[in-house]
Amino acid sequence: MTTNKIIYADLYRCNGGKGFLKLIDTAIRKRNFRYICYLRWYQSKKLRFFSRLFLRHICSKTGIEIGWKTPIGPGLQLVHSGNIAVNNAATIGDNCTIYPGVIIGMEFRGKRRGNPTIGNNVWIGSNAVIVGDVTIGDDVLIAPLTFVNFDVPSHSIVIGNPGVIKHRENATEGYILRTDYQIVP
Repeated sequence: MTTNKIIYADLYRCNGGKGFLKLIDTAIRKRNFRYICYLRWYQSKKLRFFSRLFLRHICSKTGIEIGWKTPIGPGLQLVHSGNIAVNNAATIGDNCTIYPGVIIGMEFRGKRRGNPTIGNNVWIGSNAVIVGDVTIGDDVLIAPLTFVNFDVPSHSIVIGNPGVIKHRENATEGYILRTDYQIVP
């Protein structure tokens, strides 16, 4: 996918909108979506100087800090502005929804030394922490205030600290919305 198609996928996930005018309107009204646009442009090396400048400015306004090297699939949704920190070496899949207060970071020592890999269709609630060389499967719901430093299989819900895994088919049903962004031009 091209950068523009990825941004349109993010737009569709954000508010169901399509088209250039909806993109401009959403970017003006929602700082968190504007952050995603600047990050995507910076990652694609389009307008790199200006997008980096704008990215720094909006980072101070929103509290969102996602490493510019972080591979992120299309359909990223940052719900509300608020402190979000994502390490450069973490990986985020398609159609992920992230709420404020989330930390996706590195563990520096021990058997889980490294960064998380997050699958597709993952919903991460407020103030959740995901650290270490762990793999989060597809269709996973991580509840608010959950600490995850272990692998989570697909089709699961993780709750609490220490995290408890509960298997559930369609775990993110009703949480991950508008994933049919392929219809976007």
